[in-house]
Amino acid sequence: MVRFIPWLALLVSAFLSCGASGPRKSLYEKQSPYTLIAVTEDPRGRRYLQFDTSGALQSVVWPGQPLKLPYTRMSMVGLSFVPKPQRILVVGLGGGAMPMFLRAVLPRAHIDVVDIDPDVVSVARRYFGFREDARLKAHVADGRAFIEAERPVYDLVFLDAYGPDSIPEHLGTVEFLASVRARLTARGAVVGNVWEDPPNPLFSSMLRTWRQGFQQLYTFAVPGSGNRIFVGVPYPELQSREVLESRAQTLETRRRVPFDLSAMVAEGYDIVSASEDLAGAVLKDPPREPAPGPVSPAP
Repeated sequence: MVRFIPWLALLVSAFLSCGASGPRKSLYEKQSPYTLIAVTEDPRGRRYLQFDTSGALQSVVWPGQPLKLPYTRMSMVGLSFVPKPQRILVVGLGGGAMPMFLRAVLPRAHIDVVDIDPDVVSVARRYFGFREDARLKAHVADGRAFIEAERPVYDLVFLDAYGPDSIPEHLGTVEFLASVRARLTARGAVVGNVWEDPPNPLFSSMLRTWRQGFQQLYTFAVPGSGNRIFVGVPYPELQSREVLESRAQTLETRRRVPFDLSAMVAEGYDIVSASEDLAGAVLKDPPREPAPGPVSPAP
């Protein structure tokens, strides 16, 4: 997770743009303090958010319809671990599809979204139908700094931050995951999206880092995709496939989740055992430079 390389971002781009119809017209382009931001629209009305000139797409949204795109559904397996979250944090706004999805199915939850780039927040509001309200708030801040600051704990944390071609390095280390875990309620969960190997050569390291970061780690394969959902929890009790599937079925009925979440849980479920011999190195923060020592006065 520390350093996704450009060809992996292009695979993400291909996944997000699956089914695109015809050439896209440009709606917006601006160099922000962090990256180039471009918004385009296809003939069907889907809007695409792109950073830099790498070709990687950060988000694909039908404005005002956050439930429609398949990729916004993948991380919702986290709701089978926490069916009634009161407080949710989303790190990385993009076009706002994920928080708007959560707002639609969990209207009473308090949702914080944090993104480092103020221009991304403005673009999400203007072009992608992202709307704040009394319970949904966007914050302009570095995701790690936001999490490490003193604030109330969360029931669910979704990690969805990407730069032009990678997840920011400081949002992928075991130290960062420890900070996220410290902001969880006792029965909370952290959800992240990861590409498997092949083509992602860091997958084993990501898996081992997440396994070290939480008491239990579950993964969910996404059919027809190289994508895998990680769900880390801070408690040791195992959550069986059957229990999670049952909760997902209840969500489909009570929350009117408009897709087969229970099937995603049942078909993709796997647990990473503590005794499992995992390859790859744990991803860590770089060592800090030692503080300078006292300077002796000149003779």
